[in-house]
Amino acid sequence: MRLKKFVALACSVAVLAPIPTVAAGPQEPAQDRRLAPLPVREYCRLPEALPQLGPEREWQGQQQRPRVASSRAMAEPEVGAPPPPPAPPPPPPPPPPPPPPPPPTSAPVPGSASSDAVVVTGERVARSDYESASPIATVDAESAPVRTSPAIMPPPGRRPPRPQSGLLTAGEHDDLLNPELYARYVHRSNVGQAAQGVPVLDTSRLLTVELRDNRGRAMPFETVELRCADGNTIELRTVADGTVVFFPELDRLSDRVWVRAGGSDWREVVLSQEAGGQDVRITSRRSAQAVTKLDLNLVIDVTGSMSDELRFLQAELTSIVDQLSARHRGLDIRLGFTFYRDQTDAFVTQTHGFDRARGRMLDVLNQYSAGGGGDYEEAMQEALIRAANQDWRPDAVKTLLLVADAPPHDQDIALTWRAAEHLRAERVHIVPVGASGVADKAEYIMRAMAAATQSRYTFLTDDSGIGNAHAEPDVDCYLVTRLDQLLRRVIDSQLSGRRIEPEDREVIRSVGNYDAGRCVLPPNWDWRQQK
Repeated sequence: MRLKKFVALACSVAVLAPIPTVAAGPQEPAQDRRLAPLPVREYCRLPEALPQLGPEREWQGQQQRPRVASSRAMAEPEVGAPPPPPAPPPPPPPPPPPPPPPPPTSAPVPGSASSDAVVVTGERVARSDYESASPIATVDAESAPVRTSPAIMPPPGRRPPRPQSGLLTAGEHDDLLNPELYARYVHRSNVGQAAQGVPVLDTSRLLTVELRDNRGRAMPFETVELRCADGNTIELRTVADGTVVFFPELDRLSDRVWVRAGGSDWREVVLSQEAGGQDVRITSRRSAQAVTKLDLNLVIDVTGSMSDELRFLQAELTSIVDQLSARHRGLDIRLGFTFYRDQTDAFVTQTHGFDRARGRMLDVLNQYSAGGGGDYEEAMQEALIRAANQDWRPDAVKTLLLVADAPPHDQDIALTWRAAEHLRAERVHIVPVGASGVADKAEYIMRAMAAATQSRYTFLTDDSGIGNAHAEPDVDCYLVTRLDQLLRRVIDSQLSGRRIEPEDREVIRSVGNYDAGRCVLPPNWDWRQQK
């Protein structure tokens, strides 16, 4: 009897005792948990599933507009179209005005602008010089104003430039190349309290997995598996340069993880707690595949606040697509769109699925005009959910241009970020294009999206003299070039897997100490000691 009681007691203790963790290596998962939300305390965090949106509202749209001309040629009538009706005779000319008074004999005020030029940030640019490069003007980042003057208008008696490509100007910043500066930006920004749905990205502690074939070539579109100590797994696919970036805090990684890719064996990695990235290079037994496809999705805010620049942006985007098609003859390009406004407008989102018919899709782009809105924030979260549900191809470079001048509503920030995380899981580069009106909160959210998806934050500048004033971004260095040239370089970089810098003749203005995407910092610089 005593023996039976002892055995029963021993069995009950064994049932209550915790199961020891196996330290020899990761265990195979019992089921695929990619889409299932994980409890808060587990490692290898995955984003929660996105909500199912209802059908988009019926919207007839505007009347078809002619395509906006690029900088190379103006729009021409279609072949076979009937000739336009004759124009009515012009009205008789008004009587000539009285002769103007003679000009003053005194010399002009030094530094004043002539009637053929408009004053822009840091320099003077003639209207006829919009298509040519301007001399480089250097501006110190610390002394740069937070916001420049209001919208710069053309001289009296001259019309504003008609919408065409090559006019808007922009800069870009890569927070993955500048982790110390991004840490200072997040630390001194008070936006994090208002945008609590966006996690704090620690770009100084990255785990980068790089996959190469046996000839040393980058392997795009390959699955990288990362296993945490509790058996949970994150799977991400490599971009064109053969890399995947994990964020230990964002992804909630355990101190010890295992990675494998391209048919390799598991490799154990002990994560460092110190600042500085860790790189793991894996050689695959398979050969690298070439990049032959591009899925380009444009998510565009078309509310009333975009009216000052939307027609110019449409011309620029048309030119960018034309340039990509001309530069990459064998590239299979598909275009998709999501246009968005806000909940009380005629529509919230209008989505057009991917299509290879470039001309038809560019006509769709130019049908939309700015309207609605009313308040500052817009329905960005629904637009990104629609974009995440697009039919992205698994073997294509995936680029999303987010053209916006306002953040989502505060209650929608967390959902906006969740949509961005699903786009990251789909291996989509989010390239924000900050238009006039972008303030601190929108910049904070869009920069986090760009960094999380191995992309860059781009922003319009006042150098063109078009639109309302553009807030100076909270970055220490950047180059100003034409927007169409900048976005073409960004997309070319995502296609080739290497960063492409502008030519000297393309640079209009330089801010700070810029060196191939990095801001040069003084020796022993520590962001914790900066204001």
